[in-house]
Amino acid sequence: MKTYRVIQWATGTVGKVAIRHIAENPILQLAGTWVSSEAKVGRDAGEIAGIPSLGVVATNDVEALIATEADCVHFAPAVQDIDLVCRLLRSGKNVVSPIGPYYRTERFKPDWEAIEAACMDGGTSFHGSGIHPGFAGDLLPLTLTRIMERLDHIHVYEVIDLLANPSNYIAFMGFGRECEDLLANPSRSADAPQFFAQSMALVLDSLGHSIDDLTTELEVAAATKDIAYPGGVVKKGTVAGQHYEWTAWSDGKPRMTYHCFWVMGREDIEPQWDCGGSGYRVRFEGNPPMEVSLGGYRNGEGKYIGLPWTAMAGINAIPAVCDHAPGFVTHPDLGLFGPKGLMR
Repeated sequence: MKTYRVIQWATGTVGKVAIRHIAENPILQLAGTWVSSEAKVGRDAGEIAGIPSLGVVATNDVEALIATEADCVHFAPAVQDIDLVCRLLRSGKNVVSPIGPYYRTERFKPDWEAIEAACMDGGTSFHGSGIHPGFAGDLLPLTLTRIMERLDHIHVYEVIDLLANPSNYIAFMGFGRECEDLLANPSRSADAPQFFAQSMALVLDSLGHSIDDLTTELEVAAATKDIAYPGGVVKKGTVAGQHYEWTAWSDGKPRMTYHCFWVMGREDIEPQWDCGGSGYRVRFEGNPPMEVSLGGYRNGEGKYIGLPWTAMAGINAIPAVCDHAPGFVTHPDLGLFGPKGLMR
């Protein structure tokens, strides 16, 4: 089978998963690795990812990687850099990025227009992947609509128990703040709904509708006792749970709602939301009403494995993106494809 040379850009959790899969997949070959940390420069990419040496030395030399021969860059730094993405595209490398942009919405028009122009110059393609925004909030629900007779409202739930799945961003996300303060000054950017609305727009456009309005609601849960986690303590009475609702309206009706539940455990918060296990759930109001859950299991335990899913949503799309005509490529553009190299 045809093989594809891939540069992995950044080696956080997503990047490490990507490197491990590239090493195991017979149609992919690691061509280079960019790292942000000086401590990782000069180390073998395999060592960074926790596997045997791959003979690829990590670097923070952007120019050297732009000059490297590769078919695609899996671009997964902490913050998106559209100018750099465009340079990579113009250098003849396709780009797949889990941090978007994902779809042609007005809010991100300058970004996708710049990307489209760079693709035309370089004869390359760009695809915004990701799990959410991305797969769980657009490709999964849109696929399931094919067996509906009538569709009224789509609900997508993201549930993350941060006590069971510790994160370095717990304090940054607003946990441990006074409840009234968080409600008045949410930890998530006011622009966050627009970021997720790319997936909503993809679904609704595909169903023959458009977003007329986008509304936000937030409720919080308080800790009923001090809750310790690896990076600190959420004090009793402060924020220990957050539930964001972002709703896309069309023709005066709510058509699609994203529910984001982030909790510090399930027992020591009030109220105790009945939001299901960690992972994603899609619920359809219509005929027939139906629901599907996407949960992750590692070592027999139910865990939130959204970051590994994020990596694979992009890596598995690389051959299809590389073989596509140049341009800004979305899920509808790629169509149905089977990821190659998984059955081995």
